[in-house]
Amino acid sequence: QVQLVESGGGLVQAGGSLRLSCAASARTFRNYAMGWFRQAPGKEREFVAAISWTGESTYYADSVKGRFTISRVNARNTLYLQMNSLKPEDTAVYYCAAKRGSPTESNRAYEYWGQGTQVTVSS
Repeated sequence: QVQLVESGGGLVQAGGSLRLSCAASARTFRNYAMGWFRQAPGKEREFVAAISWTGESTYYADSVKGRFTISRVNARNTLYLQMNSLKPEDTAVYYCAAKRGSPTESNRAYEYWGQGTQVTVSS
């Protein structure tokens, strides 16, 4: 069982930055691929970024490529999402998720989810 807790969300102006964190309870955190997803009101949950358990492989949605960076520190059981050049369309609840094996863009493949953190970008 893996418990995930996101933090770092908030209100920011367009063009600003935020860093989200996801703290994992499991000592086996290093065994899991991790992902960030987001869900805006009235929309389906969508893939944002994913990272392999080693941190060597990363994947991004086209909408955030070049602006967001996913990273992890296994010694701290923590996942990060650095978000720069934020746009109003980035407004959503952001979730971190964990799965065994390789990272994927499919949210159905992830076994464990956090409760989410709200990110609001004003224009």
